Amino acid sequence: MESSIETLLKPELAKLGQRLRALRTERGWTLSQLSEQADVSEAYLSRLEGGERQPSLAVLFTLARVYGVSLPDLFGSTSENPKPAAPKQQASAGVVIRAGDRSLQEGNGLFYTSLASRNHLADLHPLRVIVPVNRQGEQHYQHSGEEWLYVLSGQLILTLIDEQFLLNPGDAAHFDAFLPHNLSAIGDQDAEILLVACTPTHSLLKSYLSEK
Repeated sequence: MESSIETLLKPELAKLGQRLRALRTERGWTLSQLSEQADVSEAYLSRLEGGERQPSLAVLFTLARVYGVSLPDLFGSTSENPKPAAPKQQASAGVVIRAGDRSLQEGNGLFYTSLASRNHLADLHPLRVIVPVNRQGEQHYQHSGEEWLYVLSGQLILTLIDEQFLLNPGDAAHFDAFLPHNLSAIGDQDAEILLVACTPTHSLLKSYLSEK
């Protein structure tokens, strides 16, 4: 039976799928071409665009890097007549993001809210993440770049390759995101963390690879 959370997330997954398809179409790429650049299977990408799959953060970071956009831009509106955005308090160097500006997303058992602005600053991805204590699966994830996290509440188990670290509130970790990693919570409450991922821009990565 479908849970109430899954039901609530269906519209968000559909919107994400439309946005991903629009980004690919704008660039004139086939699923095969995108698959080659993102190192993600065509079948997986097709299901994402159809709103049938909940993506992992690793895949979202990769797609944001490939498309050269910020993480919040992946959830942008695709409507031909979008509603005008509410005015934001903006300084010359950035944007203030208010509580409630970002909706809750779910992927691979994690619940998260992006804390980034929808602008050209696409390499830094700050997130508020909730790791449920009953999260299923021990699959490890990896992507280009690096991650930094800070535990706000609960107890978190960070697994890097085959080594585990117990993190309590106030603890932080910084690691190469290409290392296979996994997050899980222990104890009697969910773990809440701030996570900042930094991924290289597509142009920088392409330049680096061309030197090899």
